[in-house]
Amino acid sequence: MKKGLNNSLLAATLSALVLSACNSSTTDNAQEAEDNRVLVRVDTIRTSTVDRKIEYTANLEANEQVYYAPTLAGTRIKKIYVEVGDRIRKGQTLVEMDNNSLQQQELQLKNVETEYNRAVKLMETGSISQQNYDAAVTQYEVMKKAIATLKENTRLVAPFNGVVTGKYMEEGELWSGGAFGGASKPAIIAIEEINPVKAIVNIAEQYYLEIKKGMDVSLQCDVYGERLFPGKVNIVYPTINPSTRTFSVELLFNNAKEELRPGMYGTVQFSTGKAQTKVVQSLAVLKVQGSNDRYVFLARDGKAKRVSVKINNRYDDKVEIIPLDDTINDGDLIVTTGQAKLVEGRELNIVK
Repeated sequence: MKKGLNNSLLAATLSALVLSACNSSTTDNAQEAEDNRVLVRVDTIRTSTVDRKIEYTANLEANEQVYYAPTLAGTRIKKIYVEVGDRIRKGQTLVEMDNNSLQQQELQLKNVETEYNRAVKLMETGSISQQNYDAAVTQYEVMKKAIATLKENTRLVAPFNGVVTGKYMEEGELWSGGAFGGASKPAIIAIEEINPVKAIVNIAEQYYLEIKKGMDVSLQCDVYGERLFPGKVNIVYPTINPSTRTFSVELLFNNAKEELRPGMYGTVQFSTGKAQTKVVQSLAVLKVQGSNDRYVFLARDGKAKRVSVKINNRYDDKVEIIPLDDTINDGDLIVTTGQAKLVEGRELNIVK
Protein backbone atom coordinates (compact mmCIF):
# COMPACT_ATOMS: atom_id res chain seq x y z
CA MET A 1 0.00 0.00 0.00
CA LYS A 2 2.83 2.31 0.89
CA LYS A 3 4.64 1.47 -2.33
CA GLY A 4 1.57 2.38 -4.43
CA LEU A 5 1.31 5.71 -2.67
CA ASN A 6 4.93 6.50 -3.41
CA ASN A 7 4.45 5.73 -7.09
CA SER A 8 1.45 8.08 -7.26
CA LEU A 9 3.42 10.88 -5.64
CA LEU A 10 6.29 10.34 -8.09
CA ALA A 11 3.95 10.48 -11.08
CA ALA A 12 2.32 13.66 -9.84
CA THR A 13 5.69 15.28 -9.29
CA LEU A 14 6.88 14.35 -12.77
CA SER A 15 3.67 15.76 -14.30
CA ALA A 16 4.12 19.01 -12.45
CA LEU A 17 7.68 19.29 -13.63
CA VAL A 18 6.68 18.63 -17.25
CA LEU A 19 3.84 21.18 -17.05
CA SER A 20 6.15 23.74 -15.50
CA ALA A 21 8.71 23.18 -18.24
CA CYS A 22 6.06 23.62 -20.93
CA ASN A 23 4.76 26.82 -19.36
CA SER A 24 8.29 28.14 -19.07
CA SER A 25 8.99 27.32 -22.72
CA THR A 26 5.79 29.06 -23.86
CA THR A 27 6.66 32.14 -21.79
CA ASP A 28 10.19 32.21 -23.17
CA ASN A 29 8.91 31.96 -26.77
CA ALA A 30 6.42 34.77 -26.18
CA GLN A 31 9.14 36.91 -24.65
CA GLU A 32 11.46 36.16 -27.56
CA ALA A 33 8.75 37.12 -30.06
CA GLU A 34 8.13 40.29 -28.09
CA ASP A 35 11.84 41.13 -28.13
CA ASN A 36 12.02 40.71 -31.96
CA ARG A 37 9.34 43.33 -32.57
CA VAL A 38 10.50 46.90 -33.21
CA LEU A 39 9.00 49.56 -30.95
CA VAL A 40 7.45 52.28 -33.11
CA ARG A 41 4.96 55.14 -33.04
CA VAL A 42 2.51 55.71 -35.88
CA ASP A 43 0.18 58.36 -37.23
CA THR A 44 -2.99 57.93 -39.26
CA ILE A 45 -2.86 59.18 -42.83
CA ARG A 46 -5.67 61.45 -43.97
CA THR A 47 -6.22 63.35 -47.24
CA SER A 48 -5.91 67.10 -46.62
CA THR A 49 -6.77 70.23 -48.59
CA VAL A 50 -3.63 72.31 -49.16
CA ASP A 51 -2.59 75.38 -51.08
CA ARG A 52 -0.53 74.04 -53.94
CA LYS A 53 2.69 76.04 -54.32
CA ILE A 54 5.83 75.74 -56.39
CA GLU A 55 9.10 77.57 -55.83
CA TYR A 56 11.91 78.63 -58.16
CA THR A 57 15.02 80.73 -57.69
CA ALA A 58 15.45 83.91 -59.71
CA ASN A 59 17.77 86.83 -60.36
CA LEU A 60 16.18 90.26 -60.62
CA GLU A 61 16.68 92.40 -63.71
CA ALA A 62 15.86 95.95 -64.72
CA ASN A 63 12.55 96.17 -66.53
CA GLU A 64 14.29 98.19 -69.27
CA GLN A 65 18.01 98.74 -69.91
CA VAL A 66 19.33 101.14 -72.55
CA TYR A 67 22.91 101.84 -73.63
CA TYR A 68 22.33 105.41 -74.73
CA ALA A 69 24.15 107.14 -77.59
CA PRO A 70 23.40 108.99 -80.86
CA THR A 71 22.72 106.97 -83.96
CA LEU A 72 24.96 109.30 -85.96
CA ALA A 73 28.72 109.01 -85.38
CA GLY A 74 31.30 111.74 -85.75
CA THR A 75 29.74 114.24 -83.33
CA ARG A 76 31.44 115.78 -80.32
CA ILE A 77 29.83 115.53 -76.86
CA LYS A 78 28.91 119.03 -75.71
CA LYS A 79 27.35 118.31 -72.30
CA ILE A 80 26.52 115.31 -70.10
CA TYR A 81 23.92 116.33 -67.52
CA VAL A 82 23.89 113.20 -65.34
CA GLU A 83 26.24 111.01 -63.32
CA VAL A 84 26.09 107.35 -62.28
CA GLY A 85 23.42 106.87 -59.63
CA ASP A 86 21.32 109.88 -60.64
CA ARG A 87 17.55 109.42 -60.82
CA ILE A 88 16.12 110.45 -64.18
CA ARG A 89 12.62 111.37 -65.34
CA LYS A 90 11.05 110.58 -68.70
CA GLY A 91 11.73 113.45 -71.13
CA GLN A 92 14.69 114.79 -69.14
CA THR A 93 17.71 115.89 -71.21
CA LEU A 94 20.60 113.54 -70.45
CA VAL A 95 23.23 114.36 -73.09
CA GLU A 96 23.68 117.25 -75.50
CA MET A 97 25.80 116.82 -78.62
CA ASP A 98 27.47 119.53 -80.73
CA ASN A 99 24.76 121.21 -82.85
CA ASN A 100 26.83 122.77 -85.66
CA SER A 101 25.51 120.32 -88.23
CA LEU A 102 21.94 120.93 -87.08
CA GLN A 103 22.33 124.72 -87.43
CA GLN A 104 23.74 124.35 -90.95
CA GLN A 105 20.89 122.06 -91.99
CA GLU A 106 18.30 124.45 -90.53
CA LEU A 107 19.76 127.32 -92.63
CA GLN A 108 19.58 125.15 -95.74
CA LEU A 109 16.01 124.21 -94.87
CA LYS A 110 14.97 127.88 -95.07
CA ASN A 111 16.15 128.07 -98.68
CA VAL A 112 14.54 124.75 -99.57
CA GLU A 113 11.29 125.81 -97.88
CA THR A 114 11.24 129.01 -99.95
CA GLU A 115 11.57 127.01 -103.17
CA TYR A 116 8.88 124.62 -101.96
CA ASN A 117 6.39 127.43 -101.24
CA ARG A 118 7.13 128.97 -104.64
CA ALA A 119 6.52 125.62 -106.37
CA VAL A 120 3.17 125.24 -104.57
CA LYS A 121 1.96 128.64 -105.80
CA LEU A 122 3.14 127.97 -109.35
CA MET A 123 1.37 124.61 -109.31
CA GLU A 124 -1.89 126.34 -108.40
CA THR A 125 -1.68 128.47 -111.55
CA GLY A 126 -0.27 125.71 -113.76
CA SER A 127 2.98 127.61 -114.27
CA ILE A 128 5.32 124.74 -113.28
CA SER A 129 5.81 121.26 -114.64
CA GLN A 130 4.80 118.27 -112.54
CA GLN A 131 8.40 117.06 -112.60
CA ASN A 132 9.80 120.29 -111.16
CA TYR A 133 7.03 120.46 -108.58
CA ASP A 134 7.67 116.86 -107.40
CA ALA A 135 11.39 117.59 -107.14
CA ALA A 136 10.78 120.63 -104.91
CA VAL A 137 8.40 118.68 -102.64
CA THR A 138 10.78 115.74 -102.35
CA GLN A 139 13.76 117.93 -101.47
CA TYR A 140 11.74 119.73 -98.81
CA GLU A 141 10.46 116.47 -97.19
CA VAL A 142 13.92 114.90 -97.22
CA MET A 143 15.46 117.96 -95.60
CA LYS A 144 12.78 118.01 -92.85
CA LYS A 145 13.41 114.34 -92.02
CA ALA A 146 17.17 114.92 -91.94
CA ILE A 147 16.75 117.80 -89.48
CA ALA A 148 14.39 115.73 -87.30
CA THR A 149 17.04 113.00 -87.16
CA LEU A 150 19.74 115.54 -86.26
CA LYS A 151 17.57 116.94 -83.46
CA GLU A 152 17.09 113.44 -82.01
CA ASN A 153 20.85 112.91 -82.11
CA THR A 154 21.72 116.33 -80.71
CA ARG A 155 19.58 116.23 -77.58
CA LEU A 156 19.27 112.80 -75.94
CA VAL A 157 16.29 112.60 -73.57
CA ALA A 158 15.28 109.91 -71.09
CA PRO A 159 12.77 107.42 -72.56
CA PHE A 160 11.53 106.40 -69.10
CA ASN A 161 11.87 107.05 -65.38
CA GLY A 162 14.92 105.29 -64.00
CA VAL A 163 18.50 105.55 -62.85
CA VAL A 164 21.88 106.06 -64.54
CA THR A 165 23.95 102.89 -64.14
CA GLY A 166 26.96 103.65 -66.33
CA LYS A 167 28.97 106.54 -67.83
CA TYR A 168 31.57 105.69 -70.45
CA MET A 169 32.59 109.02 -72.04
CA GLU A 170 33.29 112.60 -70.97
CA GLU A 171 32.36 116.02 -72.31
CA GLY A 172 34.46 117.10 -75.28
CA GLU A 173 35.11 113.56 -76.56
CA LEU A 174 34.18 112.64 -80.11
CA TRP A 175 31.41 110.08 -80.44
CA SER A 176 32.61 107.65 -83.09
CA GLY A 177 30.08 104.84 -82.57
CA GLY A 178 32.37 102.36 -80.81
CA ALA A 179 32.20 100.84 -77.29
CA PHE A 180 33.96 102.84 -74.58
CA GLY A 181 35.15 102.19 -71.04
CA GLY A 182 33.17 99.48 -69.31
CA ALA A 183 30.30 99.54 -71.79
CA SER A 184 29.49 96.19 -73.35
CA LYS A 185 27.79 98.06 -76.21
CA PRO A 186 28.50 101.41 -77.92
CA ALA A 187 27.23 103.98 -75.42
CA ILE A 188 27.84 107.30 -73.73
CA ILE A 189 25.74 106.38 -70.70
CA ALA A 190 23.63 103.41 -69.53
CA ILE A 191 20.21 103.87 -67.98
CA GLU A 192 17.83 101.37 -66.37
CA GLU A 193 14.17 101.35 -65.40
CA ILE A 194 14.01 99.74 -61.94
CA ASN A 195 10.35 100.33 -61.12
CA PRO A 196 9.13 97.76 -61.75
CA VAL A 197 11.88 95.15 -61.75
CA LYS A 198 11.46 91.82 -63.49
CA ALA A 199 12.63 88.24 -63.26
CA ILE A 200 12.75 85.51 -65.89
CA VAL A 201 12.02 82.06 -64.42
CA ASN A 202 12.25 78.70 -66.21
CA ILE A 203 9.47 76.41 -64.98
CA ALA A 204 9.03 72.66 -65.45
CA GLU A 205 6.82 71.66 -68.37
CA GLN A 206 4.32 69.88 -66.09
CA TYR A 207 3.09 73.26 -64.79
CA TYR A 208 2.48 74.85 -68.20
CA LEU A 209 -1.31 74.72 -67.98
CA GLU A 210 -1.34 76.10 -64.42
CA ILE A 211 0.73 79.28 -64.91
CA LYS A 212 -1.37 82.14 -66.30
CA LYS A 213 -0.74 85.80 -67.17
CA GLY A 214 -1.80 88.00 -64.26
CA MET A 215 -1.27 85.26 -61.64
CA ASP A 216 -0.07 86.53 -58.25
CA VAL A 217 3.42 85.53 -57.11
CA SER A 218 5.62 86.41 -54.15
CA LEU A 219 9.36 87.03 -53.96
CA GLN A 220 11.64 86.42 -51.00
CA CYS A 221 15.12 87.94 -51.29
CA ASP A 222 18.00 86.73 -49.12
CA VAL A 223 18.94 90.30 -48.19
CA TYR A 224 15.47 90.94 -46.67
CA GLY A 225 15.11 87.66 -44.76
CA GLU A 226 11.53 86.32 -44.59
CA ARG A 227 9.92 89.46 -46.07
CA LEU A 228 7.75 88.84 -49.14
CA PHE A 229 7.36 91.17 -52.14
CA PRO A 230 4.19 90.73 -54.24
CA GLY A 231 4.33 90.46 -58.02
CA LYS A 232 2.47 89.18 -61.06
CA VAL A 233 3.09 86.97 -64.07
CA ASN A 234 3.53 89.34 -67.01
CA ILE A 235 4.44 87.02 -69.89
CA VAL A 236 4.11 83.25 -70.32
CA TYR A 237 6.35 82.32 -73.24
CA PRO A 238 4.53 80.02 -75.68
CA THR A 239 7.23 77.41 -76.33
CA ILE A 240 8.86 74.58 -74.37
CA ASN A 241 12.65 74.20 -74.38
CA PRO A 242 13.18 70.64 -75.72
CA SER A 243 16.54 70.30 -73.97
CA THR A 244 15.46 71.28 -70.45
CA ARG A 245 11.71 70.56 -70.73
CA THR A 246 10.99 73.99 -69.25
CA PHE A 247 9.18 77.15 -70.35
CA SER A 248 10.04 80.75 -69.50
CA VAL A 249 7.89 83.17 -67.51
CA GLU A 250 8.47 86.90 -67.03
CA LEU A 251 7.47 88.31 -63.63
CA LEU A 252 7.06 91.96 -62.65
CA PHE A 253 7.46 93.36 -59.11
CA ASN A 254 6.39 96.86 -58.10
CA ASN A 255 9.44 98.72 -56.81
CA ALA A 256 8.21 102.22 -55.97
CA LYS A 257 10.54 102.42 -52.96
CA GLU A 258 13.44 100.97 -55.01
CA GLU A 259 14.18 98.36 -52.33
CA LEU A 260 14.68 95.71 -54.99
CA ARG A 261 17.72 96.07 -57.23
CA PRO A 262 18.80 94.36 -60.44
CA GLY A 263 21.12 91.48 -59.64
CA MET A 264 19.47 90.55 -56.34
CA TYR A 265 18.89 86.83 -55.79
CA GLY A 266 15.68 85.39 -54.40
CA THR A 267 13.02 82.68 -54.39
CA VAL A 268 9.75 83.09 -56.26
CA GLN A 269 6.65 81.27 -55.05
CA PHE A 270 3.70 80.48 -57.32
CA SER A 271 0.32 79.54 -55.84
CA THR A 272 -1.42 77.18 -58.27
CA GLY A 273 -4.62 76.67 -56.30
CA LYS A 274 -5.92 74.15 -53.77
CA ALA A 275 -5.45 70.40 -54.01
CA GLN A 276 -6.43 67.21 -52.20
CA THR A 277 -3.29 65.39 -51.14
CA LYS A 278 -1.60 63.42 -48.37
CA VAL A 279 0.57 65.36 -45.94
CA VAL A 280 2.66 63.61 -43.27
CA GLN A 281 5.24 64.57 -40.66
CA SER A 282 8.57 65.21 -42.33
CA LEU A 283 10.30 62.91 -39.81
CA ALA A 284 8.36 59.97 -41.25
CA VAL A 285 10.14 60.27 -44.61
CA LEU A 286 13.53 58.58 -44.91
CA LYS A 287 16.18 59.13 -47.57
CA VAL A 288 18.27 56.49 -49.29
CA GLN A 289 21.90 57.18 -48.47
CA GLY A 290 23.81 58.58 -51.45
CA SER A 291 20.72 59.45 -53.50
CA ASN A 292 17.60 61.58 -53.50
CA ASP A 293 15.29 58.57 -53.32
CA ARG A 294 12.87 58.69 -50.39
CA TYR A 295 10.57 56.19 -48.70
CA VAL A 296 8.24 55.67 -45.74
CA PHE A 297 7.16 52.68 -43.66
CA LEU A 298 3.52 51.79 -43.18
CA ALA A 299 2.21 49.52 -40.43
CA ARG A 300 0.14 46.83 -42.16
CA ASP A 301 -1.05 43.70 -40.34
CA GLY A 302 1.47 44.37 -37.60
CA LYS A 303 4.41 44.40 -40.02
CA ALA A 304 6.51 47.09 -41.71
CA LYS A 305 5.63 47.88 -45.34
CA ARG A 306 8.19 50.01 -47.21
CA VAL A 307 6.75 52.39 -49.84
CA SER A 308 8.85 54.61 -52.11
CA VAL A 309 7.57 58.19 -52.30
CA LYS A 310 8.29 61.54 -53.88
CA ILE A 311 8.19 64.79 -51.91
CA ASN A 312 6.15 67.45 -53.67
CA ASN A 313 5.74 70.41 -51.28
CA ARG A 314 6.70 71.32 -47.73
CA TYR A 315 4.38 72.86 -45.16
CA ASP A 316 6.33 73.83 -42.01
CA ASP A 317 7.15 70.48 -40.30
CA LYS A 318 5.10 68.44 -42.77
CA VAL A 319 5.57 67.31 -46.35
CA GLU A 320 3.32 66.24 -49.18
CA ILE A 321 4.09 62.71 -50.35
CA ILE A 322 3.24 60.94 -53.59
CA PRO A 323 3.65 57.11 -53.56
CA LEU A 324 5.68 55.64 -56.41
CA ASP A 325 5.49 51.85 -56.15
CA ASP A 326 2.41 51.20 -54.02
CA THR A 327 -0.77 52.89 -52.91
CA ILE A 328 -1.26 54.83 -49.71
CA ASN A 329 -4.86 55.07 -48.54
CA ASP A 330 -6.68 57.13 -45.97
CA GLY A 331 -6.56 55.31 -42.66
CA ASP A 332 -3.15 53.72 -43.28
CA LEU A 333 -0.76 53.94 -40.36
CA ILE A 334 2.58 55.58 -41.14
CA VAL A 335 5.56 55.02 -38.85
CA THR A 336 6.80 58.32 -37.41
CA THR A 337 9.26 57.11 -34.74
CA GLY A 338 11.54 54.08 -34.77
CA GLN A 339 11.50 53.56 -38.53
CA ALA A 340 15.28 53.85 -38.84
CA LYS A 341 15.58 50.27 -37.56
CA LEU A 342 12.96 48.81 -39.86
CA VAL A 343 13.21 46.59 -42.90
CA GLU A 344 10.45 45.23 -45.09
CA GLY A 345 8.28 42.71 -43.20
CA ARG A 346 9.68 43.38 -39.74
CA GLU A 347 7.12 42.86 -36.96
CA LEU A 348 6.09 45.95 -35.07
CA ASN A 349 5.29 46.80 -31.49
CA ILE A 350 3.06 49.87 -31.90
CA VAL A 351 3.02 52.32 -29.02
CA LYS A 352 0.12 54.76 -28.93
